[in-house]
Amino acid sequence: MSTSTITLTAADGFQSSAYVSEPAGAPKGAIVVLQEIFGVNSHIRGVADSYAAAGYLAIAPSTFDRVQREVQLGYTAEDMGAGMKLKAAVEALPAPGVLQDIQAAVDHVAKAGKVGIVGYCWGGLLVWRSAEQVKGLSAAVAYYGGGMTFGTEPSRKPAVPTMAHFGDQDKHITLESVKAFEQLHPEVEVHLYAADHGFNCEQRGAYNAGAKATALERSLYHFGKHVG
Repeated sequence: MSTSTITLTAADGFQSSAYVSEPAGAPKGAIVVLQEIFGVNSHIRGVADSYAAAGYLAIAPSTFDRVQREVQLGYTAEDMGAGMKLKAAVEALPAPGVLQDIQAAVDHVAKAGKVGIVGYCWGGLLVWRSAEQVKGLSAAVAYYGGGMTFGTEPSRKPAVPTMAHFGDQDKHITLESVKAFEQLHPEVEVHLYAADHGFNCEQRGAYNAGAKATALERSLYHFGKHVG
């Protein structure tokens, strides 16, 4: 396995950075990994590495670059506040905004074969949008996508097979909204865990090893079925 940081160029000419993790052998496909509100930090790089270890060419684009470069936050209350401000700034960009950088990441790794996308928290919301709007995807997995069960977001129609993981103790995403989302989208494979928001991240207090392992197993099966 080898890693590198590359520069992506979006359709509008904007250049952003991306972390790339390559498998030891020929890739069986590619996975785009979308960050939380904490940047492409050690956790997200570790997630990309785990997908590379599973045989995929993995890429984690920096979805904050349009507002601030080289963001790597931790998980303190201060970091949370900084991340929320950066997310708000990206969300305020004119459409299609950061989806252009996600498209550039998908286009870059398409050489490996079919492309899947996975994201966490804000990245989960971006996965949900990407499943509808980004071209060249074959599968999508959203982990506790902040906002995807609220407002107008549930009205989106994913163009690829989509899986969504939620925690039933999540204070940011209500159980009622998850149930309503599941009813509205019978085509989306929704899984609920006895866990809190951020259960996949070993650096957070909400980390739940059992939920992480089960969700990863399901995600790898989903990608194995639709990506390779």
